[in-house]
Amino acid sequence: MTRSSIAEIIEQEPIGARMNAFRAKLALTCEDLGLPYSRKSISLDLVVALQALPASRVLPPVAGRQNLLSDLIILTSRINANEFQFENLIPLLHAILSRESDDGIWDKVYAAVAESTPHPQPASYFKHIPYSHSTNASPNFNDHVDDIDAILEEELGSIFTDAPGFDEAYFGAVEDLKEVAAVVFDKLRKHDGPLYDDRIGWHGWPEITEEQRVLDWLIEMVGRIRSLAAEEKFLTHGSRNILALPNRPIPGSTTPRKLDIGFVESQNLGSDQFHWSNMFILGELKQSSKMDTALRTWLDLGRYAREVFNSQDARRFVLGFTLCGPIMRLWSFDRVGAISSTEFNINKEGSRFVVSMLGFLRMNLNDLGYDPSIITSSNGTRFIEIVRDGKLERLVLEKIIRHSACIVGRATTCWKARREGAESETPLVIKDSWQYPERKDEGVLLREATDKQVVNVARYYYHGTVQIQDKDDDTQGAVRKGLDLRRGRRYRRNTNIATLDFTAEPPKSGHSTSSTRQKRTSSHLTPPGLPAKRTCPGSQATSDDGSNENRVHRCVVVCDYGVPIYKANSCASMLSAVAQCIEGYEPLHTKTGILYGDISTGNLLLNEEGNSRSWPAFLIDLDLAIEEHRAQPSGAEGRTWTRAFMSIGLLLGEKHSFMHDLESFFWVIFWICIHNDGPDRSRVVRDYEKWNFMTMDNLAEFKKGIVSHEGDFLSRTESFTEFYQPLKPWVDRLRKIVFPDGVRWEKEDMGLYTRMRALLSTTCESLGGLDH
Repeated sequence: MTRSSIAEIIEQEPIGARMNAFRAKLALTCEDLGLPYSRKSISLDLVVALQALPASRVLPPVAGRQNLLSDLIILTSRINANEFQFENLIPLLHAILSRESDDGIWDKVYAAVAESTPHPQPASYFKHIPYSHSTNASPNFNDHVDDIDAILEEELGSIFTDAPGFDEAYFGAVEDLKEVAAVVFDKLRKHDGPLYDDRIGWHGWPEITEEQRVLDWLIEMVGRIRSLAAEEKFLTHGSRNILALPNRPIPGSTTPRKLDIGFVESQNLGSDQFHWSNMFILGELKQSSKMDTALRTWLDLGRYAREVFNSQDARRFVLGFTLCGPIMRLWSFDRVGAISSTEFNINKEGSRFVVSMLGFLRMNLNDLGYDPSIITSSNGTRFIEIVRDGKLERLVLEKIIRHSACIVGRATTCWKARREGAESETPLVIKDSWQYPERKDEGVLLREATDKQVVNVARYYYHGTVQIQDKDDDTQGAVRKGLDLRRGRRYRRNTNIATLDFTAEPPKSGHSTSSTRQKRTSSHLTPPGLPAKRTCPGSQATSDDGSNENRVHRCVVVCDYGVPIYKANSCASMLSAVAQCIEGYEPLHTKTGILYGDISTGNLLLNEEGNSRSWPAFLIDLDLAIEEHRAQPSGAEGRTWTRAFMSIGLLLGEKHSFMHDLESFFWVIFWICIHNDGPDRSRVVRDYEKWNFMTMDNLAEFKKGIVSHEGDFLSRTESFTEFYQPLKPWVDRLRKIVFPDGVRWEKEDMGLYTRMRALLSTTCESLGGLDH
């Protein structure tokens, strides 16, 4: 059946209100009654509701059965027999709950059914149907699919609540806070018509805690607190203030998002345009006090934190609060996870509420989580200072060239920079990231490669750990101030996920400066169509008490600058760049014993500006590189590379080999040919979009199916973009070299380096050099 025929069926048999009963049951069971709703119950109710839709009886099947209804019936049996993974239904659930278009919902039905079909290459009636996007305006891969909650839950794998000492840790540096708060609270109690009574709490607190009433009360009360603090010379009248925007999407995110309430500079209050880059502290309101311990509440606040991290490249951590009925809880999101204070009833602990609001109003930028080592001059120029070869250098940040949209993880940010007073020199690239302290410093590996004159690998300039008040910046010490989480409560993802994940209010539409200068002492944005790097939380050994969950803030500077190879101006230019990167990978492996580990489209760079001081093409990012003699079988929890480019063997948990990385070069070329239509345009292709969300084993089987048969592979190459159509026969020849007889390698072969480079060189010559 053709795509147009399917579209006609969907149009003739609209879903309409037929899924409302399912939505209502989900909300009634979880929200109104506060009852747990198991994953299995959700899955069965969802699939049964889909079976009742008239379109399911006439839409084509996935695997050659009578119709889609027959597939859904089989899926019901698999769910009932516990043979289906709930995660595969999450995109579909969000599509239904957010009332996506019928086409979008049915597309996700097919994807879910395909996951339950045991074939290496599940048929999809929506496969190879691309979305076209402009590189400058399109969503990141993660934001394109509707399972942000699942991503956030995985990302926030380490969540601790009820951390003793939280308030002191984050407000402790605010001078005179407790004293001034006590004075302000006393004035509120003794006000002409007291605003607080020890017996009943705050006067004016709404009896019905619906959002707008609570917002109105909160804005008025914070305003009073702010005015009284100004009288005590604790705040200035033009200082930070609270802002409510529950019905207005905030610019700066890839999908429309609304924030209940937050703190911003007062000068921004009079503007009609707000941006996530202006947000200091985030707030999330819920009507019911039961929502204080619901995962949905935490994820809502986490989404906002993610937007702030994405819009503010110098943010180390983000503070916020939840107010569920009268129950308040303070939160911090950092590169390890999320932690919260103990909850408190603002009507019973009025003084603590005043301390919290005053703390948010008074904290300096360092205490709010901004990086004081990134300094802004009076003319707006930003720079960092490093000590190199015993001399102080100032590196001016010219533009941001890469910024990871995440909360937890390495959170890599790169800037193009120059040394002050040396504008004519080759541009530098500054890379900030948060690394596990046990992992060998990337700067050490780069310096070793440079010292051994390894070609086509970014050349070392400097490395060091970012210093905050003359101490190493890390999450445990510098961010969390050594909080003892052993006395807190750890959220356990596998024990009560259904209760927490779906005990929720219906998602809201679209809701869903003085600082001390610090020196850095010694030693590129992801466009649409690119897969996101999904770091498994369990890849680092962790303890239940969070005592060894730590990341160190590191800085690396290299003196090679380029653009990702998917921005190549010609087919030959892209392939030539890959060949040169393989040429660099080989001595990196043979001379230094390093296995690169993360061959991906964003880590292979190309110098098309003709800058003779930089390599024509080169590898960057040795974050995940390991020494070959230390390579171990990766295991399901240790496979943290970019999934779309991982070799079949690594997906299956094999011990890391250079052969796996060479295979990744093939997947990079294949991915670019499918998704990039020249240097400035890319697209998302639905059949490949799910790669980042499949299980490792399923993705391995899927990739086997792609490369095993020449005819099937050539049919796949028909989906190459117009720009890369000339490469179809050449990529097939490369497949035969990397996968002899359509199977993956069984023994290491150093000759593969030469064979791959030779074919790529021959291809470039055949295409007429570097002219497109």
